[in-house]
Amino acid sequence: MPAPPCAEAWLGLVLARGLGPKRMAALEAALGSPAAWIDASDRQLADAGLDDTLIRALRQPDPALMQRCLDWLAHEHHHLVTLDDPLFPPLLKRIPDPPAALFAIGNPGCLVHPQLAIVGSRNATPGGLDHARSFAATLSRAGFVITSGLAAGVDGTAHQGCLDAGGRTIAVAGTGLDQVYPARHRKLAHAIVENGLLLSLFPPGTGPLAGNFPARNRIISGMSLGTLVIEAGLRSGSLITARLANEQGRDIFAVPGSVHNPQARGCHRLIREGAKLVETAEEVVEELAPLARQLADDIEHLLAPNAAKESAPPLDETDQSPHIEQDPEYRRLLDAVGFDPTPVDEIIQRSRLTPAAVSSMLLMLELDGRVSAHAGGRYSRNA
Repeated sequence: MPAPPCAEAWLGLVLARGLGPKRMAALEAALGSPAAWIDASDRQLADAGLDDTLIRALRQPDPALMQRCLDWLAHEHHHLVTLDDPLFPPLLKRIPDPPAALFAIGNPGCLVHPQLAIVGSRNATPGGLDHARSFAATLSRAGFVITSGLAAGVDGTAHQGCLDAGGRTIAVAGTGLDQVYPARHRKLAHAIVENGLLLSLFPPGTGPLAGNFPARNRIISGMSLGTLVIEAGLRSGSLITARLANEQGRDIFAVPGSVHNPQARGCHRLIREGAKLVETAEEVVEELAPLARQLADDIEHLLAPNAAKESAPPLDETDQSPHIEQDPEYRRLLDAVGFDPTPVDEIIQRSRLTPAAVSSMLLMLELDGRVSAHAGGRYSRNA
C-alpha cells in the first residue's frame, strides 16, 4: 500500500501542533474530509474554527520534517494509514479522538482483524513471562491479532509468543519507525514486520520521549476489543493502558498472582475495580468471540459492499455463514487459496479482488474455519 495520493495533506494534519480532535471533526464537517484543508481557502479554514496560528501551521509545516516523512514513505513497505483509509483500525475510529494517520511498516491488513492487547510489567517475573507467552500463543491461534507496545518484559514476550505460534502481531511504538526502542528488540521488530505490523503515531525522527508513551498506550487500547494485563506494579504504565481501555468502553482482563508478588498488585487493583479475572486464555476467547464475530461482520460490510447480506444467521446459531457459499466473490477467493500456505499477494493476484476486500473476506473465512492463517501472511484452505 503506497502513500495515499494526498499524503502531504494528511502529513500536514499530523505535523500541525495544536490540531486536536474537535478541530479535526470541524474540518471534516465543513469540508467533507480533514485532508480537504489543502484545497480550501484561509477563509474556509477560519470558518471551520481554525485560528491564524493553526492555518499557518498547516500551510507552512517544517520543510525538513515533511521531506523526511515523504522520503520515509517512498519505501515500498512503509505506509501512511489515514483516517479515511478502509484499513484504518475500525475500533480506533470509534474513540473520541482518533489520530489523523498512522505510520506503518509491514502488512496493514492486520489492522482490520480483531485485536487483543496484552500488556504488563517491564520487570516481569519468570512466571509472568510464561503467562505472556502462553496466552499470546493460544489467543493468536484463536484468530486474534496480538497487539502490544514492543517494550521489555511482558510486551516483547507476548509478541514473540504470538510469532512462535504462527500468529500475527502489531507492535505500537512510542518512537518514529526509523528507530527501535528498546534497541534490544531490533531483531524482534524485524520478525514482526515479516508477520504483522509495526505502527506509530509519531513521524520518523521522533525519539523515545516520556510523554509519547501514554499516547502510544491510547492507540494500543483503542484498536483492541479488550486489554489483558499480565503482571503490573501499582505505578505501571500498563494501568494507564487499562484505564484508557475502560474510558474507551473496552473489556479489561487481569491475571491474578501471589499476594507476595509486588508485580501482581496492579492486576489485583484492576480486579477490585471491575476487571475480569482470568486464569486461562480460553476464558478471554469465550468472552470476546461474539464481539470479534460482530466486528468481522461490520468490516465485511464495509470493505466488501457487494457481498450478499441477506441470509447471514445470528452468529451464535451457526458455525458457518451460508452467504459465503452463495457469493461468487467468496467462491473466487476460496479458489485462489491453495491447500498449501499461499501468500496474500498471490491470492490477490489470482482472485483479482482488491487488497481491502481480500483482507476482510479472509477474516470471515478464517472465523468460519474455511481457511487457516500461517506465518508470513500466508493462508491455506481447509476444505
